[in-house]
Amino acid sequence: MLVDTHTHLNSPKFEGELEELVARARANGVGKMVIPSYDYDSNLRAIEIAERFEDVYALVGYHPTDINDLTDEHYQKLHDWSKHEKVVAIGEIGLDYYWDTTTPELQAQSFRKQIAVAKELGRPIIIHDRDAHGDILKILQEENAKQVGGIMHCFSGSWEFAQECMKLNFYISFGGPVTFKNGKRPAEVASKVPLDRLLVETDAPYLTPEPYRGKRNEPAYVRHVAERIAALRELSYEEVVMQTTKNAHEIFRF
Repeated sequence: MLVDTHTHLNSPKFEGELEELVARARANGVGKMVIPSYDYDSNLRAIEIAERFEDVYALVGYHPTDINDLTDEHYQKLHDWSKHEKVVAIGEIGLDYYWDTTTPELQAQSFRKQIAVAKELGRPIIIHDRDAHGDILKILQEENAKQVGGIMHCFSGSWEFAQECMKLNFYISFGGPVTFKNGKRPAEVASKVPLDRLLVETDAPYLTPEPYRGKRNEPAYVRHVAERIAALRELSYEEVVMQTTKNAHEIFRF
């Protein structure tokens, strides 16, 4: 059974449909789903959903585009939430230089604070990296993030960047873009990452894989990501399922 390591079931776009979404995922061979968070309310919602479904787990964290109004109390809540039995990591956290909602300096400050929480509690971190590869790597190195490791979510960097991330104890996760006709870079990297460092995700409701591109994404579609990676690597689908699921269990300690 696959693990969708990054699916936003706490998105308002899924309101009122959770039972059906989880049932479709199970019917498509998805055994576990992990919900990332991005702001205060989404953290609460992720935990609430994880409590409701046995095979669903939560991440807690503040997305780099949602950190302008954070106070010390917000970081204390992050610390408290992280102790919940269904919370398996801190995320998604990182840097985003695409959206102009805050400054790189504020993003870096929040990123470092959340890494500190993760290290204190021994939790892995799930990284959001958009147009910020160099600064992401610099901060991970300076903060000794290797101590907890984690996941480079929806990886978009080069093979050289992937190698540096793996040296820091990070898994490389792929989503819908690896199936796109113009997704040459993720396809190249997905064909090279060692199997014991490979993960799959949907990032639902975003980045829908082929053949459903253009429609709303959902956890059931993670099988198309796994199928594409199997084809790229000339492996059986079952081999990719077995290894990525083993990796997900190792990083999240379900």
